[in-house]
Amino acid sequence: MGSYLPETDEGRAGMLATLGFGECEELFSVVPPEVRCGTLDLPEGRSELEVVAHMEDLARKNLRFGTVLRGAGAYRHHIPSIVRSVTSKEEFLTAYTPYQAEISQGVLQSIFEYQTQVCELTGMDVSNASVYDGATAAAEGVLMCRDRRCSEVVVAETVNPDVMTVIKTYCASRDVPVVTVPAASDLATDLAALREAVGPATAAVYVQSPNYLGVIEDMDGIVAASHEAGAKVVMGFNPISLGILRTPGEYGADIAVAEGQPLGLPLGFGGPYLGIMATTKALMRKLPGRIVGETTDAEGRRAFVLTLQAREQHIRREKASSNICSNEALCAMTASVYLAAVGPEGLAQVARLCAGHAHYLAQRLAELGFAPMSDRPFFNEFLTTCPVDASQLVDGLAKRGILAGLPTHDGILWCATELNTRAEIDRVVCAIKEVCDR
Repeated sequence: MGSYLPETDEGRAGMLATLGFGECEELFSVVPPEVRCGTLDLPEGRSELEVVAHMEDLARKNLRFGTVLRGAGAYRHHIPSIVRSVTSKEEFLTAYTPYQAEISQGVLQSIFEYQTQVCELTGMDVSNASVYDGATAAAEGVLMCRDRRCSEVVVAETVNPDVMTVIKTYCASRDVPVVTVPAASDLATDLAALREAVGPATAAVYVQSPNYLGVIEDMDGIVAASHEAGAKVVMGFNPISLGILRTPGEYGADIAVAEGQPLGLPLGFGGPYLGIMATTKALMRKLPGRIVGETTDAEGRRAFVLTLQAREQHIRREKASSNICSNEALCAMTASVYLAAVGPEGLAQVARLCAGHAHYLAQRLAELGFAPMSDRPFFNEFLTTCPVDASQLVDGLAKRGILAGLPTHDGILWCATELNTRAEIDRVVCAIKEVCDR
């Protein structure tokens, strides 16, 4: 690495002399010899040209699908070029949350703008500066609702299984009971079962709409049943869907959480992604993570500061409502730039295209015997039966450069976005027919 660092031999010698050392090895004198690995057998360093060529060779081993019909929590959308143009600027590009944010008004303002956009998007009163991902947001959301009287959490089985796992993991570490509510035959949450599950000890009810199987839940009924029992509602949502669907605030949810990846973040093998959280004023002091507020400085100028930090581990750990003190700063800025670039009308257009293409795909698949497994409304995902072996279908389409829907729940979970045009869907249907006929 020495040749990549902008330091001269004289500069290193000066630093060592200041520290009272003659050689770099003396810096590690406190490390016991028995735990040292000695000289590493590493190859010689390469030039930038050679490194780029090597990385491109490795990248060619990846299978990149020209057509993607799978969602299940991560979605392929068009990303306007201005998004990357802005977020790649050196004053913004960072691998982690900037520290000492109080002296960086630009960073604080960007977070404040993001929070404002999230509140406008969700219809909620307060947003934080984001958390690690959508699953973390859901887990933190249900834990926000606990009090001395209520600690139980009720979760619909129609939510993303990975989110369910994270919620159970968080709750297990806090000795919080988790009760699950099954899906009805139409793939929506069984409202009667929910009413039975929610009781005096229930602190929070978590439901995702559209749910993991694509169905738009009866949030009016769920919110009413939960509030009648004295429980708070944490609603998971797809941020793109809010371009045309009612917001969590309009439903009367207490907390809104989401995976922010659809908002300008490309598909990645595990991330980094973005946990969106917003809530009402009544719960803002329990909202985890960073919150940026607007104020004025000593000279009366507009200024931004971190606020309400007594919620976190800046106080005694056992009294903190959460141990998250960081945020996905660059991912949050990406979502903010995306929302600013498309605007309300653009977001609605994207949502309409997603829904329209998904319904067209469902119609064409039904012609091939892929029957829908629910007659309830859906946004951009839906579950169908599979008239052939699912693995055979997925493998056959993969050979044709198509990532098929996800085999799950004895069917196939399909997804379409604005990128899946009608012409592309027609080609996919022909490919599926070829695979099924073989």
